[in-house]
Amino acid sequence: MVDTVELPSGIVERVLQGLPVVYPTSTLPALGCLPQSDALDSLFELKKRSTNKIVSLGVCDLNQASALVEIPEIANEILDFFPAGSLTLILPAHETLDARLGGDAVAIRVLADARARELVSKTGPLTATSANPSGDEPVSDCETAADILNLPIQAAFPGKCVGGSPSTLIRWNISGDPSHDSDWSVVREGKVRTEEIHTWLTQRT
Repeated sequence: MVDTVELPSGIVERVLQGLPVVYPTSTLPALGCLPQSDALDSLFELKKRSTNKIVSLGVCDLNQASALVEIPEIANEILDFFPAGSLTLILPAHETLDARLGGDAVAIRVLADARARELVSKTGPLTATSANPSGDEPVSDCETAADILNLPIQAAFPGKCVGGSPSTLIRWNISGDPSHDSDWSVVREGKVRTEEIHTWLTQRT
């Protein structure tokens, strides 16, 4: 169940209009928009991000993500074991999505911050890319991040994030390729080390 928290006035309406917002995560501010073509156009232009670099989606739980991607049983196990928000899972899409979301393989992050979870519980999944121009160092304060991106203050949550390493990005191996020696492969190491994931998988079996 999502904790009830107070959201900034008008921020849900802004999202539903297809406009980007800056919201907090357990690491750094995220730039969020609906996973729709026009909204993604605005986000990528705002970040000056190459269209061949995908963005992840933030959700309040895997049940919310199940409308978009296949959820293997092991996904719940691995998220329950590691700290909340520390993993982003690349999972197969039910139907091919916008290429900027990964097309047939979509990166899903179950958000840990109560404010972010409340937001996506009302809007549906939102992009969870870092709230900074591509190539620039991210900042920890959501309103400062919005200002750098030339967004109005009404587009951001107040307050800072704790910072630190990004979530670890892992992909579920579904190909049946015998060269894959585990269910998951690490794409980007972050809060959780590769060795920790391999140890968990080994102990699980």
